[in-house]
Amino acid sequence: MKQLHNPLADPFFDGLDGPVQETARKLRELIFEASENMVEEIKWSKPSYSHDGLVCYLQPAKTHINFGFYQGAQLEDRGGLLEGDGTKMRHIRIKRTADIQPEPFKNLIWEAIEFNKK
Repeated sequence: MKQLHNPLADPFFDGLDGPVQETARKLRELIFEASENMVEEIKWSKPSYSHDGLVCYLQPAKTHINFGFYQGAQLEDRGGLLEGDGTKMRHIRIKRTADIQPEPFKNLIWEAIEFNKK
């Protein structure tokens, strides 16, 4: 079976506090559920995920996680989940594990992967 997690990223997750750590770990699992071909690396001091190019990242804060998309401004975002006003990147602010929406989040991941293939 293919190993999905990069062991070099484990210390990042281990170093997070309580609820933020739980949320980050759930998002990590969701990302790999969306694509078993996702590559996990620590880039720019945060877990970054790529599949035919940069897809998404996890940026922890004290009370939440930003689940970001490198090309978020280019995504259709049918659910209106993405925040931000930069020219490329967008994110979803997740304050607790219960805020994770598996299907809409996976749809954004799949859309970002498809964008990279263009």
